[in-house]
Amino acid sequence: QVQLVESGGGLVHTGDSLRLSCAASGRTSSKYTLGWFRQAPGKEREFVASIPWTGTTYYADSLKGRFTISRDNTKNTVYLQMNNLTPEDTAVYYCALDYGYRVSDHREYDYWGQGTQVTVSS
Repeated sequence: QVQLVESGGGLVHTGDSLRLSCAASGRTSSKYTLGWFRQAPGKEREFVASIPWTGTTYYADSLKGRFTISRDNTKNTVYLQMNNLTPEDTAVYYCALDYGYRVSDHREYDYWGQGTQVTVSS
């Protein structure tokens, strides 16, 4: 079983930056994809970014240039650097892991964290 624990969320103002972290523990192998998704109130869960074990990065088109995903395999941790935040980025951010080469379909991820709230005030 895999456990994912997110951290780094909080309340910020428009234009601020945040860095989210997600640490994976439990049974992990060397080949897995880590992803970030978010869900705003009343909206469906949406893809933010993902990074398979190859190190290739994928982003939602609307977030390219502002968000950066990275991973530290020695710590089994994935990060999401978010810059120039706006109120539209307000959501619960979820970390996800899957033992496969995954990109943006949340249905393909088997393991999920509990989520961390990001609130951006205007």
